[in-house]
Amino acid sequence: MKLLIVRHADPDYTIDSLTPTGWKEARLLADRLAVLDVQAFYVSPLGRAKDTASFTLERQGRTATECDWLKEFPTKIFRPDREGEAITWDWLPADWTKIPQFYDKDRWHTPEVMVRGHVGEEYAYVTSHLDQLLASHGYEREAGYYRAVRPNHDTLVLFCHFGVGCVIISHLLGVSPMILWHGACAAPSSVTTLVTEERREGIAAFRMLSFGDTSHLYVAGEEPSFAARFCETYGDTEQRH
Repeated sequence: MKLLIVRHADPDYTIDSLTPTGWKEARLLADRLAVLDVQAFYVSPLGRAKDTASFTLERQGRTATECDWLKEFPTKIFRPDREGEAITWDWLPADWTKIPQFYDKDRWHTPEVMVRGHVGEEYAYVTSHLDQLLASHGYEREAGYYRAVRPNHDTLVLFCHFGVGCVIISHLLGVSPMILWHGACAAPSSVTTLVTEERREGIAAFRMLSFGDTSHLYVAGEEPSFAARFCETYGDTEQRH
């Protein structure tokens, strides 16, 4: 089985849709995805993800199953560096890196700040529904791997968001999502590919072939949007701080 996790194209968050650049990215993404033999499409209920999927679905004459658990990871926490609530998956490095539990795949959600935000419960909600989806396609979760009940070469495409995408990957690979949230970058419209490996009959695990691939943009001469990143140096005033 192959999973393609697609981040929505360049977003206009004020209207939960895409910027003009994002619409162009979504069309170029369709050039890449519309030629694939896809077993099933799944999409977040948020507009920016559905808009990103629209061109691919139209060209294939297909529809996508809308899944609430694919919406952007919604929990909020009180970060130590600011007043008020903030998204769970954006901390300053000097703050989150000094908490050892954040590196632990089993304890990353146990610090008080995460407990107050019910982050562990939301993580369990997402990953349990992911496992239900995979089971419906023949792969049942067992310990840290999957039982290949009906092994196959199906391709599934998930149109979603950076935060929840990292949650999905962390569950499949057995790592803390804090590492992915803060150490990896999936640019708008990028594609992350994971594939099962069945080295023993009936026992499958996922391997990530690529993360945040934007080759569909480069082949068309388009630079990826900077929206996924922060300034390379603090003096880069034209980039996001």
